[in-house]
Amino acid sequence: MTSRQKTGTFLPPSACPQSDHERMTMPQPIAFQGTSAQSPERAMLQSAKTALDAGQDEKVIVACLLHDISNGALLRTDHGYWGAQMIAPYVSEEIAWAVQYHQALRYFADESVGFKYPDAYISFFGPAYEPPEYIKQAHRDARNHKWYMTSRLITIYDVYAFQDNWDVDPEQFTDIIGRHFREPRQGLGFDGSPVAHMWRTMIWPNNFL
Repeated sequence: MTSRQKTGTFLPPSACPQSDHERMTMPQPIAFQGTSAQSPERAMLQSAKTALDAGQDEKVIVACLLHDISNGALLRTDHGYWGAQMIAPYVSEEIAWAVQYHQALRYFADESVGFKYPDAYISFFGPAYEPPEYIKQAHRDARNHKWYMTSRLITIYDVYAFQDNWDVDPEQFTDIIGRHFREPRQGLGFDGSPVAHMWRTMIWPNNFL
């Protein structure tokens, strides 16, 4: 199979339209910059690596690699929905769907496929926590969908207790990303897509306006 090498198209901070007028200084781009054990970017790499080592389909690996992209670099609230919207123009409909619905599925055990309610969520939310109704409805919808397992596998390979002393080299996913992520020629954030502004926000998170 032909190897596809992807070249990043991010602009450096000095090329920011509001260079020297940012509210604070931050390394850019944000994506995959995290190095601490609590970094969502590091957790996504660990999740994708776990799926890769388990022999999962490439679409599942890519979904794992992207599932928390909003949480890690844009917004935490409703991160599955935001993340799915961000990547929808560039990945298959199935991958985007899986990213959206993993947000709901993570709150509901399915031990028939090896997913139990995360212990970490008991610590986060308490033992009696119930998610809001829209999350419950999303779970019901997902359970009856043909792509249920694609999304469910994201929750199975997610890393709820981020692992120390495990650094995953993102370069090993280059070819897989090349086959499943349609990076625009103009670069993410500059292709005029309906989500370009989201990618620009990640690239230049501190523009004054």
